[in-house]
Amino acid sequence: MASDPNSRLLSSFLDYLRIEKGLAALSISAYTTDICQFSEFLEKRKHLLLTARRVDVRDFLQQLFSNQVDGRSVGRKLSALRHLYRYLLLDKKLEHDPTLNIESPRQWKVLPKALARDEMEATLAAPLARYKTRELSITTESAALAARDCAMLEVFYAGALRVSEIVSAKLEDLKLDAGYMLVRGKGDKERVVPLGKSAQDALTQYLTQSRPILAVGKRSGASSTVAASVTNSPLLFIARGGRKLTRQRVWQMVRAASAASGRAASPHMLRHSCATHMVENGADLRTVQTILGHADISTTQVYTHLALDRLRTVYQKHHPRAKAR
Repeated sequence: MASDPNSRLLSSFLDYLRIEKGLAALSISAYTTDICQFSEFLEKRKHLLLTARRVDVRDFLQQLFSNQVDGRSVGRKLSALRHLYRYLLLDKKLEHDPTLNIESPRQWKVLPKALARDEMEATLAAPLARYKTRELSITTESAALAARDCAMLEVFYAGALRVSEIVSAKLEDLKLDAGYMLVRGKGDKERVVPLGKSAQDALTQYLTQSRPILAVGKRSGASSTVAASVTNSPLLFIARGGRKLTRQRVWQMVRAASAASGRAASPHMLRHSCATHMVENGADLRTVQTILGHADISTTQVYTHLALDRLRTVYQKHHPRAKAR
């Protein structure tokens, strides 16, 4: 442990375990490993063990789950932290236990992985940025593909769409002037999702400049009847020649775009990024449920702790009795 205050505190706690509790060497080693891991997590946030907050403990456990640590190991680490802070309370080194009322990890639903906001911005900008940096073989079609991919990413993020919903979206479903689109989700259930200005602008450029180019494609040998039927595709997003996009192609596009952020994102991560960022900015779960198209609010409640953290932050900032007098 790099921090001297943390080192002294841990040494004192281990002496307590060894002398007063009579724990075996292997048990003490396990406590040391778990607490050192939490301490390193805190140092990245510029916190000490004595200044850790409940949200730090929750985020630490959530990170373990995100890294595929099994529930039993996470439970053991939480138990070690509870013993540490119980000892510190008894020793009157702190007044509040940050592990208090944190439920057992067995009761947790793992929060889906999401991109951070700066990572999301890099991903959204990637298709056009990659096109602009090419020095050779820049064609009108490649520019059209970049604009299409940019528009698709914006719609993914704006409306929290699934891959199946993107590839099957129709032109008639888009109400661009009104700023929303109709989405047909699981079980043929329909929902309306709003589109922000960034998504509207990207869609406008794609529809007016790029989609007509992709609809024509390279079909010099095709008959006029076939050409007309392909060009008049009812789908919103199309591949070269007006063909329907495959799910695999959309996955490849998202993976390539997210590489600009240093991540390997999936389309579903963009959906969860939309929900996560909305809740972090104060959106209520009912609104998020509607946008995601969840039939039951219990499915959306995986984002509950984000909403509670936001509520706590606002409360502490604005309530006159929230801070120590």
